[in-house]
Amino acid sequence: MKIAIVHDWFDTPGGAENVIKNLLDIYPDADLFSIIDFFSDSDREKYLNGKKATTSFVQRLPFSRTKFRHYLPLFPIAIEQFNLDEYNLVISSSHAVAKGVLTGPNQVHICYQYSPMRYAWDMYHTYFKEHNISNIKALILRKILHKIRIWDVVSSNRVDNFIAISTLVQKRIRKYYRRESEIIFPPVDTLKYVLCEKKEDFYFTASRLVPYKKVKMIVEAFNKNGKPLKIAGSGEQYKEIKRIAKDNIEVLGYCSDEKMVKLIQKSKAFIYAAYEDFGIVAVEAMACGTPVIAYGKGGVVDTVKDGETGVYFEQQSIEALNGAIDKFDTMHFDAKIISNHAKKFSEKRFQRELKNLVDEKLNNFC
Repeated sequence: MKIAIVHDWFDTPGGAENVIKNLLDIYPDADLFSIIDFFSDSDREKYLNGKKATTSFVQRLPFSRTKFRHYLPLFPIAIEQFNLDEYNLVISSSHAVAKGVLTGPNQVHICYQYSPMRYAWDMYHTYFKEHNISNIKALILRKILHKIRIWDVVSSNRVDNFIAISTLVQKRIRKYYRRESEIIFPPVDTLKYVLCEKKEDFYFTASRLVPYKKVKMIVEAFNKNGKPLKIAGSGEQYKEIKRIAKDNIEVLGYCSDEKMVKLIQKSKAFIYAAYEDFGIVAVEAMACGTPVIAYGKGGVVDTVKDGETGVYFEQQSIEALNGAIDKFDTMHFDAKIISNHAKKFSEKRFQRELKNLVDEKLNNFC
C-alpha cells in the first residue's frame, strides 16, 4: 500500500510538525507533500526522518522563504496541483488547505484536522481587531477570506474521514463543514517533560508573544499582584512586554528546549491564558507535575482538570486571572497525580489510536 502524507507547510516546527514525526513513525515509507518546505537540516532529521517533501509552485515564488503566507490566495490552487493518483491512502495534516488535495474514488483520504482556519471563521473579527491593518489592506483581505471560506467548505467534501484534535475542533468541523469527526488528541512528548516534585517560588508562561496568546494581559496581572513571573518566548509583542514588565517579572526571550523543560519543572504553576484548539504546552507542564492556571475555554477543557491538575479562570481579564491565582495559592496539588494525568496524551497513545482508526477505515472501505 502506498501512503501520502500532505501537510500545509514546513516552516517553523511546532505541535503540528510533531504530529508528522509520529505519523512517519507509524508509516516510515510514506511520501510527504507540502505547499513549501524550508526546514533546516536539523529540523528535517528531527521531525521528518530526513525526508524532503514534494512542494508546490509557491516554493519557487519570490520571497517565499520568509513571506510565503502572503501567497494565501494561491494556496487552494497549489494544493490541488499535487497528483496523488498512485497512492492508496492519503493522510492530510491540515490547519489551512492540506485537506483540499484531490483524490479519487479508489483512494481513502483521512484528514487530521487541527482546526478549520480560525482567521477565516470564528476568530475572523478578532483577527482584524488585534492586528493594525489599514482600511485598504483590510478590504482586500476580507475579500480574499470570503473566497477562502467558500473553497474551504467545498474542499471539506473531499475528505472521507475527519479526525479532530479536541472537542472544540470537533464542534467547528460540525459547524462549518457539517461533518462528523472522531477525536484523537495530539501526541505530547511526555518522556522529555519528566516529573519534578520540588518546585520553586515563581510562576511561568511560555508562548509566541503575539496578541491572541494574551501574554501582555498576564504581564499586566502580575504587575498588579507583584508575584514572581518568568516569561519565555519571542514575537511581535516582545519589546512592548519587556517595556511594561515590572521588576517582579523576568522576560527571558527565546529559550532552548532544555532550558524550557527546567523552567516548567521548577515553576510552582504554569500560566495559560490563550484560547487554543488544544494547547500542547499545558500538557507538557502537567507532565512535569506542574499545575496549570488556565483560561477555561477551548482545548484546555480536554486536558486540564479544574481543581485536580490546575485552576480555571473564566474570562481573559486581569481580574479573573488574579482571582484564579489567589485561589491557587490556597490549594494543594499532588505533582504525581498531575504527571500521571498527562501521560494519557503520550506519543505511544497517539500512534496506537491513529493506526487503529486508519486500519478500521481501510477495512470498511475494502
